[in-house]
Amino acid sequence: MQYYKISKLKSVVLTIFLLITELLCDAQELKTGADQLDILTPKLQGKSVGLLVNHTSVVGKTHLTDTLLSLGVTIPKVFSPEHGFKGNKPDGEKITGESSESFQLISLYGDAKKPTPKQLENLDIMIIDMQDVGVRCYTYASTMTWMMETCAEVGIPVIVLDRPNPNGSYVDGPVLNEKYESIVGLHPIPLVHGLTLGELALMINGEGWLRDGLKADLEIIPVSGWDHSIPYSLPIAPSPNLPNDLAVSLYPSLVLFEGTVASVGRGTDFPFQVIGHPDFKGGFFGFTPHPNAGSKYPPLDDKLCVGISFIGQELKYELDITQLINFYRNTEVDEFFLDFIYKLSGTDKLKKQIMSKKSELEIRSSWEQDLAAYKQMREKYLLYP
Repeated sequence: MQYYKISKLKSVVLTIFLLITELLCDAQELKTGADQLDILTPKLQGKSVGLLVNHTSVVGKTHLTDTLLSLGVTIPKVFSPEHGFKGNKPDGEKITGESSESFQLISLYGDAKKPTPKQLENLDIMIIDMQDVGVRCYTYASTMTWMMETCAEVGIPVIVLDRPNPNGSYVDGPVLNEKYESIVGLHPIPLVHGLTLGELALMINGEGWLRDGLKADLEIIPVSGWDHSIPYSLPIAPSPNLPNDLAVSLYPSLVLFEGTVASVGRGTDFPFQVIGHPDFKGGFFGFTPHPNAGSKYPPLDDKLCVGISFIGQELKYELDITQLINFYRNTEVDEFFLDFIYKLSGTDKLKKQIMSKKSELEIRSSWEQDLAAYKQMREKYLLYP
């Protein structure tokens, strides 16, 4: 009887062990496009390579430029987006004067946002590798678009090294009206578009959204071991004011406050994790913005803001407009919305709807038709389930 019990226990343990082993074997290690050097480096042999990268462009713990240079790849020019090559420039700051001993460093957030054909002279191929957060108004996607456009103009192939989208599990928000195109929104996509930069590049190319219907010679090296349902914790903060996963998850909802008189914590240690204004009624959390490394000129500088804190809450990947409605109704100012709200939301309807006291459900209902059409189009460009 004792032997039977021991044998049965061994059998159960062995079964559990085999199941765990099978699961581990089936689970594919997550590899970004940049991690797949066996695919990338043969494409670069004997070529003059340009890169559009920033501080998030790493292979393990080593920057992509250093990795490729150590492998003998020729890199004469490197381009960088908002926040600069090192990712340490404050929001909106015009970038000039960055330099490197190894290559010419060109900012695409200085006097010009789009590279010129002359700046791409003597390049054979362009590599794009940046960590995006899946929200239309995040400027890296616009910089990618303009780089693709110039490359298409001069006939330089583009390879996008893809990375997971931390907000990639859903699609939501108003679709951009072309009347409000700007660097914080170039394409007719929702605020939360549910695409990686690689998938978005395919959509931009496939839908003819480059100037004059240009098409880039485009290749994507996809992420392996990831799909849109898998949560992704960013190993490196993508910009100074998105310092952690909570801020990244709240960004789609709180970024709309940048089109109002309220503060989302720029100039504090917890940007995009709080909302406040000196004249907000009913808040139980206070903070005072001051200039810091992330914001030289934070909204409501040196003013005590009263409002709401999300610090410490569990991550929720969703677009929530209830607080925008709440703050509009409970902030005692003459003008709550700024004109920037049109570019951020991509429409003039959201402001009008909130001011006319439409409910959240009524506002969301107005997005449904455009979102349905977008989701159908999105299916054509998905690289991941």
